[in-house]
Amino acid sequence: MNLVIGGTGFLGGEIVRQLLERGEKVRAFCRRQPAEPNHAEIVLGNLADRQALHNACRGVETVYHTASLPSISVHWKPFYETNIVGAQNVLDACRDNGVRRLIYTSSASVTFNCQPQKGVDESLPYPNRWLAHYPHSKAIAEKMILDSVSSNHLGSRVPFLACSLRPHLIIGHRDRHLFPRLFARAEQGRLFRVGDGSNLIDIIFVENAALAHILAANALTDSSSPVNGNAYYISQGKPVNCWNWINEILSMKGLPNVQRSISLKTAWQVGCFLESCYKLFRLSGEPWMTRFLAAQLAQTHYLNISKAKKDFGYEPKLSYEEGMEHLKQKLQ
Repeated sequence: MNLVIGGTGFLGGEIVRQLLERGEKVRAFCRRQPAEPNHAEIVLGNLADRQALHNACRGVETVYHTASLPSISVHWKPFYETNIVGAQNVLDACRDNGVRRLIYTSSASVTFNCQPQKGVDESLPYPNRWLAHYPHSKAIAEKMILDSVSSNHLGSRVPFLACSLRPHLIIGHRDRHLFPRLFARAEQGRLFRVGDGSNLIDIIFVENAALAHILAANALTDSSSPVNGNAYYISQGKPVNCWNWINEILSMKGLPNVQRSISLKTAWQVGCFLESCYKLFRLSGEPWMTRFLAAQLAQTHYLNISKAKKDFGYEPKLSYEEGMEHLKQKLQ
């Protein structure tokens, strides 16, 4: 039995679909019933509900933990409760039920230090200084999960196996975060190019991200597997120009190209000011710009995925051209 935590989410839902297509038994742990019915068993709950997680993990061999809080909010508590305490609750539920293996969805942003990164691999350490709570909390959770392999604190006589996958910018027509925000800002005239527009970034189609998770799980056969206890970058394997790609996405919705631009220095200063205001006045929601977001939008950052190719045979099944054409058909 496979359990997908966040099974009605963007990535989790695609993992559920692909597992069902393979004839696997699937249980989805989610906060609400899926809008599109499938043949997965549904367990309702959230990451704070330890009993619901315990029930969901009963009789399960493989857990895919894809649920998290993705945001650029400046307030630490929600990230701590969802991304860190939630991950600990998942580990505890795995321990209590003798789950064999855990595939954790991390993020490539856990090693982004706001400087240009060209073809970096997994030897890159976590930053010494964090400018955003999302990557910080994901890094803490990732380390906790990978350390659980070496420390064997799950207490089972059967070795507990785990790995972490770090996708960068998962995209697809079911996305409920990036595309809605991008289109809303463009329609409101609040979309600015940050930097000179030459920066390269990595993306990954959700179909490829889900496939990578399943391949990693299949490679986690025993404690001697090279996948066990390791983290992996996953992407399309070839970077794109950030702003050319954004303009291509906008055109799919009949929206104009980004016309206005600001420098990284200006965006950084605006982000710093807005972060301070949100903290000082305890404002809810997200600033429209932060220092971390400014760096992400202006700096080149792409990944070397050769380790994922070598250790569990990951290759992007859906090419960039195929993925963009599919996206165009769904968004228009």
